[in-house]
Amino acid sequence: MTGVHGLTGAAVRVDDPRCGPWTAASGYADRRTGRPMNAAMRVRAASITKSFTATALLALAAEHRISLDAPIARYLPGVVDRNGYDGRTITVRSLLRHTSGLPDHMDTFETTEEFRFRHFEPEALVERALSLPRPDSEWHYSTTNYVLAGLIIERVTGHRAEDEIERRIIDPLRLRDTYWPGDQLRIRGPHPRGYVRQGENGTVRWTDYTAMNTTVAWTGGALLSSPQDMSAFYGALLGGRLLPPRQLAEMKRTVALDPDRVWNGARYGLGVIGTPLRCGGTWWGHAGDIDGFTSIAGVAPSGRRAAIAFNENPSTKEAFDEELNLVQTALCDPR
Repeated sequence: MTGVHGLTGAAVRVDDPRCGPWTAASGYADRRTGRPMNAAMRVRAASITKSFTATALLALAAEHRISLDAPIARYLPGVVDRNGYDGRTITVRSLLRHTSGLPDHMDTFETTEEFRFRHFEPEALVERALSLPRPDSEWHYSTTNYVLAGLIIERVTGHRAEDEIERRIIDPLRLRDTYWPGDQLRIRGPHPRGYVRQGENGTVRWTDYTAMNTTVAWTGGALLSSPQDMSAFYGALLGGRLLPPRQLAEMKRTVALDPDRVWNGARYGLGVIGTPLRCGGTWWGHAGDIDGFTSIAGVAPSGRRAAIAFNENPSTKEAFDEELNLVQTALCDPR
């Protein structure tokens, strides 16, 4: 794949309940040194973080500490009540499935450089979002929804959202490559460099975006992880190890989405995306995209899991479609 679209590097891990794990990689982890890509490296998981946050919030629902259909004003009174927005009309469920009617604070930035080396408090991110007009569509992908979900976790538990997600998910599953970076710019341990391709006057260059402060995404996209950990997480989640059956069923109740913001055929649940498989059934998981890194991970009905990581963002629709095709191949084709 890296040869077809000129992407810097790609790594895939497949876990099959019948024949165990399999990994492959191609391209470079570092364009300067020629260091090869491999599937054991940490990458920025970006919006795959949303699945972790939704899982923690649904676990609180299972414990009757929150209600999915309660207005967020019950937990965060007054937090979104300005510029025509009203927390009494927005439910917890609508946050998790992106039907809240709230805009995305990421749309307040014109360039990555505006946030790349800055610390943001969650409340400041919400303030930025509320300065924007209401989205036109009923479904609108918004990382702000998951920042608010993180604030609800904190208000209900009295703990930092990061700590609660570690306690409920990361530590029990022993996800040793998954962690919250806080304000740390670098990625700990073995990792590829992350690149953004830029073209000007027929010349192509790759800009290194590995260093980044991801407090700008917080509980909507800050986690670091690896293909192994992402695969293990979705396997545990969809295998019923993290949520009771009722809450897992709620998670898989989907709504129509904007395919331009996700991909054709997909539907959005509560922090997970359901996509038809060419070999039958639906695969459940999520994707994450941040400057320099793209990841896609999920589980097929057979129990086969796939996690794919790239250290360059797709620059064309054809490249992204090929990434999705790689997921279909990993989950459907015989080894």
